[in-house]
Amino acid sequence: MTNLIVELSKYGLSILAALYTLLCFSILKKKGTVEKVQGFGLQLLILFFLHFLAYTVLYLKTENDNLLVFYVLQVALITFVQIFFQTVYPKVNRLVLNNMCFLMAVGFIILTRLSYDKAVKQFQIAAASLVLSFCVPFLIRKCKFLENIPWVYGGVGLALLGIVAIMGSVSHGAKLALSFGSLFSIQPSEFVKLSFVFFAAARLSESTAFKDVVITSVMAGAHVLVLVASRDLGGALIFFVAYLVVLYVATKQPFYLLGGLGAGSAAAYVAYLLFSHVQVRVLAWSDPFSYIDKEGYQITQSLFAIGTGSWFGMGLLQGTPNKIPFVEQDFVFSAVAEELGGIFAICLILICLSCFLMFVNIAMQLKDSFYKLTALGLGTLYGFQVFLTIGGGIKFIPSTGVTLPLVSYGGSSLLATILMFSIIQGMYLLRVDEGLKNEKKKQKRSPRRGKAEKTKKES
Repeated sequence: MTNLIVELSKYGLSILAALYTLLCFSILKKKGTVEKVQGFGLQLLILFFLHFLAYTVLYLKTENDNLLVFYVLQVALITFVQIFFQTVYPKVNRLVLNNMCFLMAVGFIILTRLSYDKAVKQFQIAAASLVLSFCVPFLIRKCKFLENIPWVYGGVGLALLGIVAIMGSVSHGAKLALSFGSLFSIQPSEFVKLSFVFFAAARLSESTAFKDVVITSVMAGAHVLVLVASRDLGGALIFFVAYLVVLYVATKQPFYLLGGLGAGSAAAYVAYLLFSHVQVRVLAWSDPFSYIDKEGYQITQSLFAIGTGSWFGMGLLQGTPNKIPFVEQDFVFSAVAEELGGIFAICLILICLSCFLMFVNIAMQLKDSFYKLTALGLGTLYGFQVFLTIGGGIKFIPSTGVTLPLVSYGGSSLLATILMFSIIQGMYLLRVDEGLKNEKKKQKRSPRRGKAEKTKKES
């Protein structure tokens, strides 16, 4: 009976993921508020059903009673987040909120399958992060001074990166984190990404004169160079692309974009010549099967996992994703593809794309240039990180060692991404506030116009 349920669950999980993904894009086309609310509610129902089905399979296969408690705690957390956000912020963007919960739920499912202890730790960090993030939309709406302190963002961010470069612990050839004994470690670059976008947006919204662009670019370049010195080249690439996008949108100058791309290409080649671990990753990417026992082992195992999963997957606990080194972090997408299937994996990509499009959509509708550039920069950070993670896992690009936001294991990444989503929610509420102010202005003008028309008729 258990084997039958596991076999049928493969198709059920794929169908539910496909339905959820379809709603991500079809809801946006609906004009009626009631229809949209019903669509968001249906999304949430699908999420809970998918989550229940996955943990049913995990429990039947392991017979671990702790999973029942863990499942109930996850349901309670997602329910609380939904109720709290919609109560405190009635105009919250439901699609962004639902997608955040969906991606976290998928992360809990696949991490539970890979490592129960890591899944529990991820849940604890997620719960604490969500509590911290509840006040962020309020601060974004009420703190009007955020665009006036660019050098605070830049200075603090650069200082944190510098501390990591000097005192950080080395992991796989790069200094990424600050370790506090055996208690915990933190990766400051995940949070500096946010302050970096705030710095660039604040500076470029203030002035796009050539002199100011040069000063801003020097500071941005300093961030990237410190990351390069720490050998965190994946992080450096994300910072660089985010700044380039914000700079181009702020200035509308193709010269900056083309110049940046040229400089970035040259820097990438220099990095390849200087750093041995970059050469190893490029070698593994170019011809992994010729070095399957050494440099190419990780990527070949990833490709085997994705190919083995086919369209509907092997089923939870039916595959061998643990053969992939660091599968919980860099290659979690491959584990999803192997056990949940290609359809589920494609849906996961489309849901991430839906988040990115919503970020950009919110940015384009904001009138204040600071908030517009900030939302766009955050969207670029998110979208490009997803691209790097999945692209590395499927051998589209060399692996960069970055995580899949909200899905991969990693406390710093999880907290920073949740804060990012909360900041975007604050930006969305600002857009709603702008719309309400415009409506009030129109209402004030309409009575005056009516009186003026009556006066004209009487005269």
